[in-house]
Amino acid sequence: MTALLAALACGLGLLFTVGLGGRSGDRATRDGRAALGWGFTHTKYSADRGEDGARRTAAELLSATPVPQNQHIMGWGADNPEPRPGSYNFTELDRRVALMRRTGATPVLTLCCAPDWMKGGGEQTDWSQRSLERAPERAHYKDFARLAGVVAKRYPDVHHFIVWNELKGFYDESRKRWDYEGYTELYNLVYEEVRRQRDDVLIGGPYVVMDSNSPGSASNASSLQGAWGVVDQRALDALAYWNRHKAGADFVVVDGSSYTRDGSLLLPDEFRATQKFADVTAWLKSATGLPVWWAEWYVEPPDAQDNRAGWTEQRRVAVQATAMMQMARSGVAAAFYWNPESDTGACPGCLWSSTELSGGGTGLPMMELVSRFGRVFPPGADMRRPVVEGDGVQALASGRAMLVVNTQDHGVSVRVDGRGVSLGAYEVRWLA
Repeated sequence: MTALLAALACGLGLLFTVGLGGRSGDRATRDGRAALGWGFTHTKYSADRGEDGARRTAAELLSATPVPQNQHIMGWGADNPEPRPGSYNFTELDRRVALMRRTGATPVLTLCCAPDWMKGGGEQTDWSQRSLERAPERAHYKDFARLAGVVAKRYPDVHHFIVWNELKGFYDESRKRWDYEGYTELYNLVYEEVRRQRDDVLIGGPYVVMDSNSPGSASNASSLQGAWGVVDQRALDALAYWNRHKAGADFVVVDGSSYTRDGSLLLPDEFRATQKFADVTAWLKSATGLPVWWAEWYVEPPDAQDNRAGWTEQRRVAVQATAMMQMARSGVAAAFYWNPESDTGACPGCLWSSTELSGGGTGLPMMELVSRFGRVFPPGADMRRPVVEGDGVQALASGRAMLVVNTQDHGVSVRVDGRGVSLGAYEVRWLA
């Protein structure tokens, strides 16, 4: 399998780039620093806002088992950091970073998105999705790089930076492909400016979406495929160009889902579709020689409003646990759960109950999974697959504990490493 993935990478013209801007002597140390493990990304609503008691409860929850936390510098809970050239507003970003500090997290900042004046707009911030997701104009690439440098200097305890988000605004409609040349130009300017400000940081990109279509699809099909589907060649082309022309990188960043883009199918089913995360991770490691980060990962297809609420919470957590097992076994260095917090009581997949409500801030099942998985299966842990006698149960073990998941909608009784275990429908259980 490894040889096949390497051959595919070479066939696509990807260079096996190791080292960082000519400084490769401390590669092992830097790879270790890039291995953050299992964390989450803050979105519009988080534990820095809301009812005082609920915020305290959420902070205690996050402090109990600190995990890496990621925040964008504009949007998803942060205001426009530079509404006018040279005039900065870090109030909301400061508050998010303060929350990460207060809860003992390893903080990560995603250098996205760009103020309106860098995108042809004015001083008034347009918060519509269409505007937020526009890339800066090329004439303002250096301005965005300077902003990134200011951010890096402002938060000296933040050592990990992701450049941009999902190549937003970099799709070239005329050529029906990503403008990977433009993104890489921006990336290199940001990389060089942030490193000019600080020499103790780790930086990665390109944060491209690893979209996949159904097997047999003739639309932009690549050689990276499995029973779960076939990855879009345009994503691999963007990765190839960035990898060849980047000024340097400490990790490679992608995101993606286990379901297909054409119809949001889960093939062969929602649990086995998660093999995509392992296959793509192995391919990325072979192609780039860099630690692999999943900035976002999804297992449940969204509805027309981009909401994921079609499954019960038990089923959702079971599939997510299986996806995390796949990533852990394949050697992922970091993975961030996109936390869909809201300001209401109902929040499928959230990590904690809304802090906007009295009595909120309490941990939900996905928080338990992320935090405990991070303790038991950190990057580099000695993991093994327990022997399961019976159908429909997945298991992963380290020296600390074992995780077993029933992938069926009914109860089962199996033997795991010779031990009898009875599990309810979609049950996720930790065994000592």
